[in-house]
Amino acid sequence: MNKKAAVIGVGETPYRTRTPETFPELVYNAVQKALNDANMTIDEIDAVVFGMSPSEFMGVNEPHKWAVDAMGAIKKPLLRVHTGGATGGSAAQAGYWHVASGMFKSVLVVAADKIGETPDAQLVLNTIWDPFYEKVFGLHTMTMTAFKAVRHMHKYGTTEEQMALVAVQARKNAMNNPNAHLKGKITVEDVLKSRVIAWPIKLYDSCPRSSGAAAVVIANEEIARKKCEKPAWITGVAETASTIYMGDRMGVKADMDYADLDELMLAAKVAYKMAGIENPRKQIDVVEVYDPFTIITICSVEALGLCSKGEASKLYEQGYWAMDGEIPVNPSGGVLCSNPIAASGLVRVCDAALQVMGKAGKYQVKKEVHHAVATAVGGSFQFLTCTILSSDEALKRR
Repeated sequence: MNKKAAVIGVGETPYRTRTPETFPELVYNAVQKALNDANMTIDEIDAVVFGMSPSEFMGVNEPHKWAVDAMGAIKKPLLRVHTGGATGGSAAQAGYWHVASGMFKSVLVVAADKIGETPDAQLVLNTIWDPFYEKVFGLHTMTMTAFKAVRHMHKYGTTEEQMALVAVQARKNAMNNPNAHLKGKITVEDVLKSRVIAWPIKLYDSCPRSSGAAAVVIANEEIARKKCEKPAWITGVAETASTIYMGDRMGVKADMDYADLDELMLAAKVAYKMAGIENPRKQIDVVEVYDPFTIITICSVEALGLCSKGEASKLYEQGYWAMDGEIPVNPSGGVLCSNPIAASGLVRVCDAALQVMGKAGKYQVKKEVHHAVATAVGGSFQFLTCTILSSDEALKRR
């Protein structure tokens, strides 16, 4: 039987295009914030999990070697995780299993990126596709997302205006998050008039390139009870992977429809079962989804079972996902407002944990949070994670 494990400390740096700190300095700052939040020192940490992918953004091969001192991993077990955009989510789950297995009492999980200083990130990202079968079609992160958006529009009737509402809400939420990169009031018309990247995806439908770092301390029950007044218990974790070939996820013979994030749905079902959640729409209080584009926010909440497929965009029109709505989505502003790629999945875990712990500050939702969900997506929607964080009260109800 798995041992209980909880997030007891959270640390984030501000997310910006460029930062005065070096990569190791960003890592160090996030680590120190997480340790201070957990009332711990690095000497009390048993092992370290580090998330970084792709390495090429840094211009340094194997950047974990560069940051090993900054993360306090000297003479400690160190595991590096890299699953593309899902890296931070995968790292958090690796940290969970370190503790839940009983091998370690406390683990530091940290992820960082300086993609904001990369001259052309797409030159790096464009190498993820098969050079013979898919790269010749001019695929990049925007076109692969445009395919999904067009398919979702065709299948469910989703409109550009509804996708624009996602961006409007994200920027509004981010105004309350001091770490957020993009923030401020924008309108649906602003989004629709912004430059087309790959129709129907426009500039304001897209995330920024951010530099920054995030860290969490995950501890067993004994340490969590001693160090933290209100731990965020990790009650459900799951990951799924899909084929690298996008074509295998399209057409009448495909196992899964490209309009949806069915792989995330599979992960969510496993995580929900592990957490004892039978009706996510009634039991989930807040979600932090990995959403580099507005259509991915819509697909994610549908895959999480928080509404029917094709319903999420309509619920945006009704304010269902707003800060004061039924299920607030990305109170932090999400990836649409801050995207240090390697860390973005871990940031989702950080912000979901803060909601459970009641420490999210100005972007804390008004209602009591007993179950929060954090997701991550990597590659060409190829790697997906779902993590459930729960309160003490939720544990008592099980």
